[in-house]
Amino acid sequence: MDILQLASLLIVLAGAFGAVNYLFLRLPGAIGILVVALVASVAVLGLDRLMPALGIADALRGAVGELSFSRALLDGMLGLLLFAGALHVKIADLRAQWSVVFLMATMGVALSAGIVGAGFAWITGMPLVVALLFGALISPTDPVAVLGVLREASLRKTLETKIAGESLFNDGVGYVVFLVLLGLAYPGAGGHAAPEAGQDGTAGALAGAGLLFLREAAGGAVLGVVLGWLTFRVMRLIDDYALEVLITLGLAFGGYELAMALGVSAPIMAVCAGLLIGDVGARHGMSEETRKYVEAFWKLIDEILNAVLFLMIGFEVFALTLSLDALVVGVLAILLALVARLAAVAVPVLILRPFKSFSSGTIPIMTWGGLKGGISVALALSLPDSEWKPVILSATYVVVVFSIIVQGLTVAPLARHLGREPELV
Repeated sequence: MDILQLASLLIVLAGAFGAVNYLFLRLPGAIGILVVALVASVAVLGLDRLMPALGIADALRGAVGELSFSRALLDGMLGLLLFAGALHVKIADLRAQWSVVFLMATMGVALSAGIVGAGFAWITGMPLVVALLFGALISPTDPVAVLGVLREASLRKTLETKIAGESLFNDGVGYVVFLVLLGLAYPGAGGHAAPEAGQDGTAGALAGAGLLFLREAAGGAVLGVVLGWLTFRVMRLIDDYALEVLITLGLAFGGYELAMALGVSAPIMAVCAGLLIGDVGARHGMSEETRKYVEAFWKLIDEILNAVLFLMIGFEVFALTLSLDALVVGVLAILLALVARLAAVAVPVLILRPFKSFSSGTIPIMTWGGLKGGISVALALSLPDSEWKPVILSATYVVVVFSIIVQGLTVAPLARHLGREPELV
């Protein structure tokens, strides 16, 4: 199938599974589509076991392979999803919570990756640097999943800003950390001029890793702000809502591709550009009519891509080699990820508590609301083939499915239960 046929099939299935969810399950839209896709996938695998001569599973594995989930998300959908999510976060709100967001998106990701990596190496016996790769790809919260749940949870504004801001930025930081570790674990396979151990040995590799991190993160932020500002200046000269919507779409698509070509963090670029357009651009560069159309357009893009992404996650079960041992490792990985997430939230909060007030529900809500999603699966699929890739892929999938379905369906009731006290900063 060509790309148009694959896209058409995904849209048709997302609509069909969404209708099944709406009529029978009544779960939140994207989560319901994931559940229906997962049930359908497991049913097909069961049918294939009963009637292997039909070769249904093999045919579907081939189709899933053609989807190239990792490339479709990391090189295409992610820029639009991050841009759409950032449009709804106000810079003033983010500035008020900058210390929490910064520490959780940097120290929190590093702490979580270290805890998960050390624990996973002990559980599986894999080399520590490879286990740290798993820690890096599973530690960031997925803004696609998190922002979808926030719409249902009705959280306090300050807490919502913390969760949304952290999920938008720790995604980009986690991706950069993943690239750095990928270059150390698999020299030559990391892309973006990943660091390799040369004549200076490990010290040279670590220095290269630090430079790569700075270039990716800082470069992505600067590029996003510059492109967002230039787009804003152009939009101030125009009063045509259709054209302005098209310009924002061009910024999201073109900016993401430009960031990849320049070797800087495309996710961070998309977030910074989206923040600037959604706040400064919306207030000073758009008419009221344009603002309504831009918000409606990107909300629709967000919903459609969310549905397609969660559908693809459900189908990725065909890319796995699941066994009882793999499921046991996956369950242990869930526990590791939750402990690491608790540390990633609690340590920054405890550091800042002498200087900021936090409601008592901040740590449990942010811990349980730190959902994993498609980005983790895409990064796991992008790993070079090795003896450890199937283990990492299976564990990642189990953690992501648990996170989206179990945590995603229960974080809103938890937030309502713990969120009755007065709002604090």
